[in-house]
Amino acid sequence: METVAGAVTHDPPPAAGGRQGGPLIVTEDSELLDDLLRLCAAAGATPEVHHGVPDRRGGWEAAPLVLVGDDAARRVRGAARRKGVVLVGRDQDDSGVWRRAVEIGAEHVLMLPDGEQWLVDRIADVAEGVGRPALTVGVIGGRGGAGASTLACALAVTSAREGLRTLLVDADPLGGGLDVLLGGETADGLRWPAFASSRGRVGGSALEESLPELHSLRVLSWDRGDRIAVPPQAVRSVLAAARRRGGTVVVDLPRRIDDGVAEVLTQLDVGVLVVPAELRAVAAAGRVASAVGMVLRDLRVAVRGPYPPGLDDREVARLLGLPLVGEVPVEPQLLRPDGGTAPPGAAPRGPLARFCQEFWERALVEAGAA
Repeated sequence: METVAGAVTHDPPPAAGGRQGGPLIVTEDSELLDDLLRLCAAAGATPEVHHGVPDRRGGWEAAPLVLVGDDAARRVRGAARRKGVVLVGRDQDDSGVWRRAVEIGAEHVLMLPDGEQWLVDRIADVAEGVGRPALTVGVIGGRGGAGASTLACALAVTSAREGLRTLLVDADPLGGGLDVLLGGETADGLRWPAFASSRGRVGGSALEESLPELHSLRVLSWDRGDRIAVPPQAVRSVLAAARRRGGTVVVDLPRRIDDGVAEVLTQLDVGVLVVPAELRAVAAAGRVASAVGMVLRDLRVAVRGPYPPGLDDREVARLLGLPLVGEVPVEPQLLRPDGGTAPPGAAPRGPLARFCQEFWERALVEAGAA
């Protein structure tokens, strides 16, 4: 049991996909009820309110979260013990609140107003149906033109084709836009500038529904207007929202590491460094790996041929001191003058799609998500 005054970590109970019902509020304190209703509204949840344990069968047990006002602790004392019960009070100096929390089996004691942000986040989590976070993979080039954007798109297209909820994030404002690479630059939906003012929690469902849908995946890219700086806090909020939806998130990273990119790196599960098999590219990739490795622990290398004499994918990985993902194959249709009409990895039996499929099979097993 924990006292909540600000931020406290707590894993919500596992949830099935989709949105769940709102929390159950038990109180007769009108002022406290007003505050709790306000916080539920901020979290986008509609609560059920009772003065005591609900009479209807399953009302107490089925609620994803139960908020018990300190005034109602005595009335719920005999209710069945369950997870997700929070005792909410106001008096920071009331030592008796701990005894009442134990009596009702509360997991947390929350004092308003200090714990408001924690409670909003918790209500939003259970209303949104938070389960396993998305497996999040970042792709970065060892040098310019390494093919990182192509691989990032191919990984996302392959993930979506396998039936996983997939979000592709373009973290490089100078890269020209991944929506262009996917043939969707005119598709309806929000781009990064729309999220520049985000500070607190961003709803995962709202984020997903607001983005362009291309090739069965959602894409967060840049528009063609003037460059707008997206603050690190906004990057953190948006990517956290994307990860809460589960499935996979693929991020195309720039080679420079600024504060916004550092926020992305902290939320990655795996990083893939794409390196052409050239000695100068390996030297440049070594500098990139050194900078990225200060934040990201799991960084691997994918090598792109052709190979000069004495250099192959294993030697590149050895020189960089990184685990080898494999050799990124050439997609013949991408070599056509017009680049083809399909996005990278779109051909299910193509070499690039097979490479990506094998990558996801290994990564999902390692993450325990398969």
